[in-house]
Amino acid sequence: MTYSMTAFARQEAATPWGVLTWELRSVNHRYLEIALRMPEELRSLEPRVRELLGARLARGKVDGSLRFQPNEAVASKIEMDAEQVQRLLDAAGHLRGLAIDVGSLRAIDVLRWPGVIKMPQLDVESLGARALEVLSASIEELVKTRQREGARTQEFMMQRLQGMEQMVVKAKELLPEMTRLFRERLDARLKEIKQQLDPARVEQEIVMFAQKVDVAEEVDRLSAHFTEIRRVFNQNAPVGRRLDFLMQELNREANTLSSKSADTRLTNVAVELKVLIEQMREQVQNIE
Repeated sequence: MTYSMTAFARQEAATPWGVLTWELRSVNHRYLEIALRMPEELRSLEPRVRELLGARLARGKVDGSLRFQPNEAVASKIEMDAEQVQRLLDAAGHLRGLAIDVGSLRAIDVLRWPGVIKMPQLDVESLGARALEVLSASIEELVKTRQREGARTQEFMMQRLQGMEQMVVKAKELLPEMTRLFRERLDARLKEIKQQLDPARVEQEIVMFAQKVDVAEEVDRLSAHFTEIRRVFNQNAPVGRRLDFLMQELNREANTLSSKSADTRLTNVAVELKVLIEQMREQVQNIE
């Protein structure tokens, strides 16, 4: 199963105290990296949140945001800690005395400072349990989105894989003809210079040429890598890192194919192969 690392999910739920909203965004990343923004009242949930995300996601940079919007009954009991505000303003004034280019605090900055707003007594345990339920629904939505995006990406990559397989077939077909054309050119050249060479030496030259341009080993390895890519796609596990390694191997074989080319047609095949490999490699970077 192929999963993309790019996705977005949003879930919200009403509680007796207000509305909980989870937003999850994920983009490609070499490992799993989780960044969370949560209300202070529910900050104790962070280890459990990371555990739930880590259980479902293997790679990607994930930004998670939990918002709690109190209902009217709770909001009417919200108070501001005047002493905390005064301490904050005093600290800001002292800082401006030390550095004159420091701007003034905005009201919204003060209100966002931890401890300034005093929430009424909440059933944090029940609210936290509900927040984790909403998180589970958000993760499920995120995973499904990653799966849909991954399926589309896999379809794109399979098209490129089929194109590469066609290029390898073309390369195989060119090899006998390349040897035949070399023999014809060698015979024509010998006639031009009117020099008679030992037939055994001529055959030796042809054999040496065939060995020099023989790309059978590279072609066989390319075909083996194609088979492995198809097998990896059918795994029920993260496949991104394995595919990334295979893209490197494909590119290495394509470069060798190009360096051995003694015919512009084979060179064109190698170039087309490298274009398809690069297109596929770019998509692999976003696969979990």
